[in-house]
Amino acid sequence: MKLVVDTHTHTYASGHAYSTLIENARLAKENGMKMFCTTDHAESMPGAPHFWFFSNQRVLPRFLEGVAVIRGVEANILNTQGEIDLPESSLKNLDWVIGSFHEPVFRPATKAEHTRALIAAIESGKVDALGHLGNPNFDFDFEAVIEKAAQHNVAIEINNTTLRGNSRVGSVERCHEIAQIAKAEGAFITSGSDAHFCADVGQLELVAELLDKVNMPSSQVITHSCKQFLDFLVLRGRGPIEEYSDLT
Repeated sequence: MKLVVDTHTHTYASGHAYSTLIENARLAKENGMKMFCTTDHAESMPGAPHFWFFSNQRVLPRFLEGVAVIRGVEANILNTQGEIDLPESSLKNLDWVIGSFHEPVFRPATKAEHTRALIAAIESGKVDALGHLGNPNFDFDFEAVIEKAAQHNVAIEINNTTLRGNSRVGSVERCHEIAQIAKAEGAFITSGSDAHFCADVGQLELVAELLDKVNMPSSQVITHSCKQFLDFLVLRGRGPIEEYSDLT
């Protein structure tokens, strides 16, 4: 599976990552990306920036090092009501919002509670994708959540860091099952490196391998081309980004 967009990357602003935005852009280009999303952690994570950091992303150039930059965030799902930790004033300045569970913010609970939180986050309309769902600490009803995501055009992330097996241990087989259900439900798939150091930006080889293994149609993979990703943002209600009108 050809992948040209990395939709999940962190800079040192996240508090536990180690590279700058320009370094990430440089490595995105070296690693074959045409576009990447900058998605630092929202403020409920220890060491993460204040919400003003995200509001001010409007000052970022649309291209760095010749690579298109999507302004985004990895927001925390806070509770079973599906609330996230970023106000509307910040969300309106962003192109892309991932909603994720993180142990320091949402204490792992029951399968039913995790399922309820994910469905509520989808229905809120505030998240464009659900991050690293393979984490066994946050078990959920795969079919119920993915069916709801398909209905609401919320993308399911396949996370390259997770697939390496040394983070969120126990996720790999779960990611294969999630991908198979997403294929059957017609849900959109997105690819994220979850890079916390610049060398990992655009490293999506394990995601591509998994998608090939389950015979995922490229039409469901929004990161297969820049145009597919931009069309997905419009489907999500975002306005067209004029600077990217020539990207294919």
